[in-house]
Amino acid sequence: MVTELRLGRWQDVLADVGEVDAVITDPPFSERTAKGFKSNPHGRTPLDDQAPISYGFITRDDAFDLAEAWASRTRRWVVVFGDHVSARWHEEAWSAAGWYTFPPVPWIKPAAPPRFLGDGPSSQAEWITVARPRTNIYRERLGSRPGYYIAKRGIRGTCGDGIVTGTKDPLAMRALIRDYTEPGDCIVDPFAGGATTLLAAAMEGRRAIGAEQDPDTFAKAQRRLACGYTPDLFGAVS
Repeated sequence: MVTELRLGRWQDVLADVGEVDAVITDPPFSERTAKGFKSNPHGRTPLDDQAPISYGFITRDDAFDLAEAWASRTRRWVVVFGDHVSARWHEEAWSAAGWYTFPPVPWIKPAAPPRFLGDGPSSQAEWITVARPRTNIYRERLGSRPGYYIAKRGIRGTCGDGIVTGTKDPLAMRALIRDYTEPGDCIVDPFAGGATTLLAAAMEGRRAIGAEQDPDTFAKAQRRLACGYTPDLFGAVS
């Protein structure tokens, strides 16, 4: 199974990638959410304390750049994570690219920390923009798919040497990949981070290629990928 992670901006290091079956990616959130993380009195980032990543934030133009670059190279599905602000941009961008977009799918995080200021509800969901070509070339499997996914806090990708990267629940990511791709498909992740999507894809029998621009995160993700793709890699993590 081919799994490859490249260091650099996706616009540069994935320029030579041709047609793929799916885009599954988790870009940075909007400036509003990024500021919220920075103002957290406990000083926590959206990622595990052992592997902080700071990308700043995504803009509406970034969302449109992503859709413009991959709309003509993607055969089947697009699955893009976002917050309540950036999810609207992703939906708008893929619609403008001629794709059919669905209402955002919640990625529910029941054990997310409360709003420490105590002045309102906590943020316990991310939003997934799902889109497919309007020509509907993916007719071979158009059955119903889940209207939400539930992630478990505390599940992290590790490989026995203290490497901890990413916040996505790998088990839920594997379910999402099964829902939107077929065995043997090629998935691209322009914002690979800790490589959870690449690992989950490989474990489900898909090919995957991703980009990560932060050198420290890239190094950790590479070591994580080197641990292998056995089912016990995530099942033993709690």
